[in-house]
Amino acid sequence: MSSDVDVLPEPSKKWHEHAQKRFASPFTGQKFDRIDVDAMMLSHAALISGFTINDFYTKPELGAACVANASEMYDLIPMTHWYFSLPWVAELGAEIQFQPLLPPVVRTPTITDLEMVDKIEVPDLKEMERGFTGQLMTRAQDYIQKNTPEKFVPMTYTSDLTGGGAQLCGIENFVMWTLSERDVVHQLIRKYTEAAINGAELMAERYGSAFISTGSVLANNDVLSDRDVDELSAKYLRTFVNKALRKGAGPQVLYHLCGNHETDYKVFKDRLVFTPFTIMHAGYMGREVFPSDILMKEFGDVATIMGSVDTRIMILPNPKRVYEQAKQQLLRGRESKNGYILGTACELPPDSLPANVFALVQAARDYGTYGDW
Repeated sequence: MSSDVDVLPEPSKKWHEHAQKRFASPFTGQKFDRIDVDAMMLSHAALISGFTINDFYTKPELGAACVANASEMYDLIPMTHWYFSLPWVAELGAEIQFQPLLPPVVRTPTITDLEMVDKIEVPDLKEMERGFTGQLMTRAQDYIQKNTPEKFVPMTYTSDLTGGGAQLCGIENFVMWTLSERDVVHQLIRKYTEAAINGAELMAERYGSAFISTGSVLANNDVLSDRDVDELSAKYLRTFVNKALRKGAGPQVLYHLCGNHETDYKVFKDRLVFTPFTIMHAGYMGREVFPSDILMKEFGDVATIMGSVDTRIMILPNPKRVYEQAKQQLLRGRESKNGYILGTACELPPDSLPANVFALVQAARDYGTYGDW
């Protein structure tokens, strides 16, 4: 592992000190440098460093080092995180299959009939720490803490409570059961939520207060009605974050609403738990990126908002298009009361063109000021 990491350049302390002040500014009421950019970096960092998607997921130490290198190279947020795409489902019995050129997948659904749902056992903290996700996450965070402690922010990551439950039985079964077996669907989400809460407690006990990253992915308007998003996602997000905070996680929280939240975004305002360090992010409104001015109007008084640039255009050879869309989003949201971050609608695609990421950051340099400075 050390030989892999050794090919990456040494981190710049000068860059980090500057970027750290910029990252903190929206949460402290300051205006430093410019609006920050979070390109939601995962395996793209490995690819541009000469490694593979498989390397990113199977070698979390290397994946974390690549994210740190990419963040500095592009001038993004200075905190190093390593995201695993299927957190905690293995702890509930799912078998994870790594792939050479794609993110890992669940090999086969664990739950094949309704009666099996009752038999799911939620592991305790010791089992979580020894489990598949727990080992990968602690390897990544141990590496960051040891090698680049200035970039270390402990994190507990549960991408999607609804989707986590769905992974256990398969997406098709889950969607069908939302219509015919609603009690079973609730039981699946409830057990996954309990596992996620234990995961949050594990990270908080091991590392101290841990940044909570979560959201609503499967539960969006392409799949469910507003009422169902409220019942099957927002309600559980509230439970998860509330209990995770009580277990020592937080106080920073990122809510990532992935996919189309054309109308269901309205259900989250009254449901979610907001701390003074909350970031609210929404990907799309219909087929277009979620407008920053609407995000600001709805959530700007309770959270730092994170505007989106369409991930689909990050793989196209057109940096000007990225720049122009970023510019429009910045102008729509940069005056948000509790600050603004510019991001991509979801994970930066692995094969994104570096010129597009540089265009994203350049737009933040040119238009990323909080109103009149």
